[in-house]
Amino acid sequence: MALSAHRWRNTAATVAAAGLLVLGQRVPDAAAAEQPRIDLRVLVVDNGDSPVRAIAAQLKSTGIPYTTVDLTDANRPKITQAFLSDTVNGRPRAKFQGVVLPNETPFGAGSAEQSALESYERTYGIPQVDAYTWAHPGVGLDYTSEGGWAGTLDGRAAAVTDAGRAGYFGYLDGAFTFEDNDGAVQESYGYVARPRTGFTSYVDLPVPAGSGRGSLIGEYRHDGRRELVVTFAYNEHQQQFRVLARGIVEWLTQGVHLGQSRNYFAVHVDDIFAPDSRWDTERNCTPGDFDCVGGDGEGTTPIRMTAEDAAHAAQWQREHGFTLDMVYNAGSGEAWKSEHGGTDPLTDRLLADKAEYRWINHTYTHPFLGCVQDTSTVPWSCAENADGSTRYMSRSDIAAQIRNNHNWGVTKGLPLDRTELVTGEHSGLRTLPQQPDDNPGLAGALADNGVKWIASDNSREPRQRSVGAALTVPRHPMNVYYNVGTEEEMVDEYNWIYTSAADGGSGVCETNPAATCLADPLDPATGYDSHIVPQEARTALGHVVSGDPRPHYAHQSNLAEDRTLYPVLEQVLADYQALFADNTPVQNLAQRAIGTELQRRAAWQSALANGSVTAYRVGGTVTVTAPSGTQIPVTAPEGTTKQLFIGTTAFGTPYAGERSGWTTPDLLQTALKLNLPS
Repeated sequence: MALSAHRWRNTAATVAAAGLLVLGQRVPDAAAAEQPRIDLRVLVVDNGDSPVRAIAAQLKSTGIPYTTVDLTDANRPKITQAFLSDTVNGRPRAKFQGVVLPNETPFGAGSAEQSALESYERTYGIPQVDAYTWAHPGVGLDYTSEGGWAGTLDGRAAAVTDAGRAGYFGYLDGAFTFEDNDGAVQESYGYVARPRTGFTSYVDLPVPAGSGRGSLIGEYRHDGRRELVVTFAYNEHQQQFRVLARGIVEWLTQGVHLGQSRNYFAVHVDDIFAPDSRWDTERNCTPGDFDCVGGDGEGTTPIRMTAEDAAHAAQWQREHGFTLDMVYNAGSGEAWKSEHGGTDPLTDRLLADKAEYRWINHTYTHPFLGCVQDTSTVPWSCAENADGSTRYMSRSDIAAQIRNNHNWGVTKGLPLDRTELVTGEHSGLRTLPQQPDDNPGLAGALADNGVKWIASDNSREPRQRSVGAALTVPRHPMNVYYNVGTEEEMVDEYNWIYTSAADGGSGVCETNPAATCLADPLDPATGYDSHIVPQEARTALGHVVSGDPRPHYAHQSNLAEDRTLYPVLEQVLADYQALFADNTPVQNLAQRAIGTELQRRAAWQSALANGSVTAYRVGGTVTVTAPSGTQIPVTAPEGTTKQLFIGTTAFGTPYAGERSGWTTPDLLQTALKLNLPS
């Protein structure tokens, strides 16, 4: 809390020093007691370049409304005082709280539009972000020829300055590294330059082949205006932008805006209690699968956790402060128990530690809940009834699978939420190309069991959608395979998928336009740790730092034998902790909470798209109106309170040095009102 308080005092002092209207400065010629209305909306001037598009993507994902002016559109609106400001009920109004430009003068220095924009910013104290520009005195920097540098930033370590940590970049620990995913490709170019008078650097870099440090992001105060100057190129997917995006947006909005952004990481472990089939390194397939020619699974050793693996899982959670979601198949475990002398140390150990995990219903015996599969051909197809219609598993059979698994968990005292469900292979939901529609009995079976949140595969269905009265919760598949127990097995299957036919692989990477072949097969002894772990950790971390709440999923086999999942999780958590300050912890949500977050986001984006949200600030008061019942996301400084019908209460919860949350107007109120700290 001390960091947050210090940050706000610093920011408030900075703003007061500049005499900015965002804290209530009066507009010239306005009535003596009049303060301007600042609408909580951002103006984005888009020239088609990736830096502007990246910031716009961050605004959208955060839930901040913005208006785009497309410079490539001949019919675009002109930037005039009337476009930027007017009066509402006699009160001066600034229509935008911040402006994003592709560079410092996209309309041309001295042009009518540029002059109108600069006058607007000066009059109302509106901040401007220059999404990407070069180093020169016009943006408060020396030329790179004057002790600076310009070139490729790939792999270089940058840092947040003391001023950045005291301001809107205080959610970062300080240092980060520019991505360098391919040594043959220039991924990020930038200008590293020394600040001049009026420029405060927030992110800098040691000057390559020189001395001292040069700015990459900083604030330039001049002529009664403020610009956030960014001097490196980026796109919305690059990790360096994802890490810095929050700070750019918070500076742009001065920490008061609609929407919220948090970092999430949840991991589901499917098939708990059940055994998983094992990859055959000779046949390059999984015996028991219908497409594994010559391998019926007989004589193979399935992969299943032991009691020691379960004890390790509980201990690992305690050491890392991270809870796993155990997605269980009780019937499969009972079958294993009966086939192995009537005892099962694994189940005993997991149940002894049951309170340490979250648990999710995965159906009793993990059957395919969609159409009846005809496996006489490869790929399989849906079996048909006599009349040619698709033959599906019945509603009653699906309901029994859900009910029996839930009831078993209740009798064992598992801490369950009956509204959550993960079906085996996400079955029952549509599966292209064979099954283009959901099983018609699925929605009813979900309703029969009170299921409201059903998992889907994000790689196939990234959007949340309805299944009867339930909603999907898309999950990210982790590239740690279900059918491997050892690192060598993992590398063998990985090589089969990702190497060319000439290198002994399947060649799928050559025929699939979405895939890329490895230059050389991975070493079976070292390839997992040297290539697969960092690759998968980087992918997962990318989801985390982009504010994506969707959970990731792996399988119990990945907690067995070589315990292949842990190195990936450990690297994700370690990399996250190295990047972010303690005031920005990763959020590990249950499936129901994730589904609710996605549902609220969709409703909010719909309200914004429909133009049914009005939000503005007058002095220290924020007012928001939205359709009745709509949850409203807001981010504001520490010390912000929510106005109740009688009295006030603290707003939101702390995160990244500010307060944020979903809220609605109080009873008997038609608008949400927040009181900002003075």
